[in-house]
Amino acid sequence: MIRRGSASAQGDLNGFLDAGSEMNGELRFEDTFRIDGRFSGSIQATGGDLIVGERGVVEADVCARRVFISGTVRGTVKALEQLEITSIGKVYADLKTPSLAVEDGAFFEGRCSMEGPGRAGEPAVSSDKVRHMPLATERG
Repeated sequence: MIRRGSASAQGDLNGFLDAGSEMNGELRFEDTFRIDGRFSGSIQATGGDLIVGERGVVEADVCARRVFISGTVRGTVKALEQLEITSIGKVYADLKTPSLAVEDGAFFEGRCSMEGPGRAGEPAVSSDKVRHMPLATERG
């Protein structure tokens, strides 16, 4: 989780959509962008981090390097490296990420696809490495 004082939490902030602000359209950025207002549309930041703050509401198709959610997100989210939902986050979306962290108390409704890092579409664990566990009916 992004902690107060970390580089991503305080430095390299490209932009900020404050509470009480609303924006519709396409958002592109590098580094880090924080949303505490309302955003709907499309977010593209394959080299950047998206932070959805406690009061942030996002209805969008999102693709970012890392995504940290403490507010509400609806749509689709692709995090190329990491996706975290904090204990107060609410997610109604389909997720794709190689690394998912969901804190106790968080809400998630949707589907999640765990893809290997840097290999879009490739599962994190290939099926030939998964050991077959016999079903109760097969054990006899």
